[in-house]
Amino acid sequence: MKFAIKPSSLAAACLVMASFAAQAASTTVQSGSSVSAGGYTFSDLNGTGTLSFSSTLIGALNAGGVDIQQVDPAVATITRNSRGKYTAVSIAAPVTSLTGDLSGSSFAATAVGTAGGALQTTVDDGFTTTGGSLSITNLTVDLTAKKVYATMIGGNGVGTINNLYLWDIASITGPTTATVSEGVNTFSNTLSGLTINQPAFDLFAKSLGLTDAGKSALATVTDFGKITSTISVTAKANTPTVPEPGTYALMGLGLAAVGMVARRRAK
Repeated sequence: MKFAIKPSSLAAACLVMASFAAQAASTTVQSGSSVSAGGYTFSDLNGTGTLSFSSTLIGALNAGGVDIQQVDPAVATITRNSRGKYTAVSIAAPVTSLTGDLSGSSFAATAVGTAGGALQTTVDDGFTTTGGSLSITNLTVDLTAKKVYATMIGGNGVGTINNLYLWDIASITGPTTATVSEGVNTFSNTLSGLTINQPAFDLFAKSLGLTDAGKSALATVTDFGKITSTISVTAKANTPTVPEPGTYALMGLGLAAVGMVARRRAK
């Protein structure tokens, strides 16, 4: 049997996992482990969230001479033109967790976590930057608030910032609810229109050592790109436990005792 879900989605996958919880409780399923809830055991969580840079972001990176490298376990796919300029950049990060809320058989996805990311470095070019570095890893997508959080490690004295509120999400393509049943399922989803908030922008600029010219170039980026995701998970129905013969005997004695008490009260 399959999850009775409409258009597949990352959010739906999360929802599925949340549905795995019981009695409207919040449940988090992590890769490499299993969890039992609502009569099922959920395991084999796999998936990838791929961040594709927008054309305007790529243009700003080219203007600042920014070098991009992957941070494991994420994998970067980068293409350049004959002049060595970026034409396309994407970072595929493995999904590590799914969180959601279960109400009856309906699951509502709330969050997705990934591991790894990208490292950006700059050198003093005498115009857009004085040099620096910026690592963005371990994204957490809040599907309810439509926000993206991350771990940042910045140069120029910024240091490590965990759970940094980084981007707002303009739209989520795909449903965010699902009905749970047994089976192996695969889902896909797109989060579009990633816009940076001012505190994160300031941290970007400081970490990379951007000058006023560099900040002006980054400020033109009103859409950082999109995140496309695929997730698969296995749901197996738990086998009900059959009581031992001794258990039935105890139940019989208990019922007999209740009957005796009732007869005595009646007299």
